[in-house]
Amino acid sequence: MADGPFLRGLFRAHLWLSARLMPVLVGRRDFEGVLKLAPLQSPAPYRDLPWAYIVQRVNRTVRRPWFMRDRRCLREGLLGFRFLRMAGLDPELRFGVDASSMHEPRLSAHCWVCLDGKPVVSDSQPGMVEIYRHPASVKAPAA
Repeated sequence: MADGPFLRGLFRAHLWLSARLMPVLVGRRDFEGVLKLAPLQSPAPYRDLPWAYIVQRVNRTVRRPWFMRDRRCLREGLLGFRFLRMAGLDPELRFGVDASSMHEPRLSAHCWVCLDGKPVVSDSQPGMVEIYRHPASVKAPAA
């Protein structure tokens, strides 16, 4: 399906619905459960959409959250990762923690999405130490 008004309308409706369901889907899941919402394998119905358009629409869709306000970057990251994967791209979902919050009762964490090593949805914040990368595809280990 070529990029056109129908594909973009379908994409926007799918993104809007996914963004509204994300707080329910994330709920109180543990980290592994949350990563299941960012599948490594997915169909690519939005292959003809440019990545910049996808990122712009994700950012616009999540700009005023009613739910998940304290985990806004997680919502942005999961949606950005999922829809970039559905465009046939290979994003990475990266997670980091603020080193100064290690001894606090509540850990300060952040996530962002990168394409080709460059942040496209959110970005690492100052003082963040990257602790995990959710790879775009399963790659065979180097021999």
